[in-house]
Amino acid sequence: MADDSLTIELSLAELREVTGYAVACARPALALYERERPDDPRPRAAIDAAQVFADGAARTKVLRDNAWAAHRAAQETRDAGQAVASAAARAAAHTCGAAFLHPLAKATQVRHILGSAAYAALAFELSAGDDPTVGAGHITQLHPLAHPVVVNVLRRYPAAPAGGGRLGELIRRLDTALR
Repeated sequence: MADDSLTIELSLAELREVTGYAVACARPALALYERERPDDPRPRAAIDAAQVFADGAARTKVLRDNAWAAHRAAQETRDAGQAVASAAARAAAHTCGAAFLHPLAKATQVRHILGSAAYAALAFELSAGDDPTVGAGHITQLHPLAHPVVVNVLRRYPAAPAGGGRLGELIRRLDTALR
């Protein structure tokens, strides 16, 4: 297990794999967002920008800008009482954040790896009337999407931390399953 005072070696290729996994996890939730906000392209733009990085483009400010735009979309939908759309937009924002996974051996970094997956699962759970079996089932579907490189990177970090409500539970469930 990693120590909080240590740093972790991360290659650009590994960051691309982690980002690609985040994209694969978040993309299905786009339909939930676009059902409620069909004219808002921000979450899709974030996922597309992350995919471009995962496919080999440079890690640039475009990723950060798209992450913040999707985050603003999440806040706006949350404030409008659209919890499903908010969770889906957060999944999209986390795809860009995955490209900036910090090489700090801290459990909090696990959210950069698995945040998109957990927010997507939460979006599906909420869309099914807050049914926790739907979120858990979605998490199970995400296991096979994790390339061995993603699992290897995840294992270099401490296990996901306690807390974080339902989102934290979903992150820990996926973290445990992938390790």
